[in-house]
Amino acid sequence: MVETWLIELLKGIGKLFLNPLLYWSLLLIFAAGYFRIKRERLDFGVKVFDLFSEWRKTWTTTLISGIILSLIMLVVGIVFSYETILLLSVVTIILSITMRFTMLSPSYTLGITIILLVFSPQLLEYQSYIDSSLFSEVNFSSLVILLGLLLFVEAILIRNVDRNRTYPSLLLSERGIWIGQHRLKKLGIIPFFVLVPTGMITSFPPFWPYFSIGGESFSILLVPFVLGFDFIVRGNLPLNAAKKLAKSIAILGVLVVFIGVGSMYLSSLSIVAVIIAIFGREWIQYRYKVNDRTNVPYFHPENNGLKILGIIPGTPAERLDILVGETIIKVNGVKINTEQDFYSSLQSSGAYFKLEVVDDANEMRFVQGPFYEGDHHELGLIFTVKPYREKKKRKNIS
Repeated sequence: MVETWLIELLKGIGKLFLNPLLYWSLLLIFAAGYFRIKRERLDFGVKVFDLFSEWRKTWTTTLISGIILSLIMLVVGIVFSYETILLLSVVTIILSITMRFTMLSPSYTLGITIILLVFSPQLLEYQSYIDSSLFSEVNFSSLVILLGLLLFVEAILIRNVDRNRTYPSLLLSERGIWIGQHRLKKLGIIPFFVLVPTGMITSFPPFWPYFSIGGESFSILLVPFVLGFDFIVRGNLPLNAAKKLAKSIAILGVLVVFIGVGSMYLSSLSIVAVIIAIFGREWIQYRYKVNDRTNVPYFHPENNGLKILGIIPGTPAERLDILVGETIIKVNGVKINTEQDFYSSLQSSGAYFKLEVVDDANEMRFVQGPFYEGDHHELGLIFTVKPYREKKKRKNIS
């Protein structure tokens, strides 16, 4: 039996590379990084993060989540049909064409897939191209429970966002002042194993597989689930916004799981859980957006000092643990209020520099260090100032 399981596991891993969703997700990651870098160069005159930054820092969470989900799927015995997995892949690709990662929440990808499966008999009844019984074998309770668990994974990914790894940009406010904003944006690929009908694995205890859709033998398939999120943050520190969003989505995930378990005894609860997942996620997004817009822009020009909008990885600022959202008020003992003040004071320091920084608790601390050959001439700090494209346009005119 062990040999049979190992063979099916290897075959399941091999079939991963036949799934077009895997290659589509890699294309999405590349496209997201490409367009972001174009925006960064227009705003700041430099690339801030690398091409695959939207994917980076998600691997640990997605791999651990995939292992846990795989254990649940295989130990409990949750069987999905190939048609269900194919439909999920198609829905995911369609929702991601707009490049809006927020549509890659499990609430939308898996939620819409479940709704289509529920109404597929009626949708396919009046046509002759697709077999109307194609999606007749579906266990909705298992899909709803999976939706809730994946919402919890989404919450973990949001909560684990690094303070200095959100994506800064500039925009013109309604008052005609340039302000900063950040994007909480990530895309993760969660690989997990599921059971599918037909194969060499047979039932060994009488109750396994628990969520079966018929058949007496099964195989294993490695599924790449694509999960993403995208929130714009203007009125708060990005890390604080991430904590609140993660908490709300985690609560939604727990609620969906509980209703999904209840649907094992009352099948109509499955559609109730999906509706709650979709509208709950919409409500979280709407409530967050309204609250963020009513707040004063967090990254606006200061009367005393310069608030740090972003930090370029691999620069002195990152080595010295300077954080996004902190404010520099003095450079080498000289008070600063503009980017030009900062640059002039920094250049006068020679091989060493000393900064006076105000942290989140409004407490002062000193940061100092040497310049090394090849270091960024402004320490790798990004401030809320006029965009590089505007400066370049003005320079060309003059």
